[in-house]
Amino acid sequence: MSEKTRKSVAKRFKVTGTGKVKRRHAGMRHLLAGKSAKRRRRLGQGLEIDKTDAYRVLANLPSTR
Repeated sequence: MSEKTRKSVAKRFKVTGTGKVKRRHAGMRHLLAGKSAKRRRRLGQGLEIDKTDAYRVLANLPSTR
């Protein structure tokens, strides 16, 4: 019997083709008028999570192994 995917994790993280885990920045939902354009651009880009945290995410996404 296989493990189930934690859907909350699947919605927040994506696994790249090389196995790295990406996430989005916080702070892009509201109150954007008070943030500079440079900051908004930077927040809009995804970033790779640290490899020391990736194992926890991957443990909850059994379909990506």
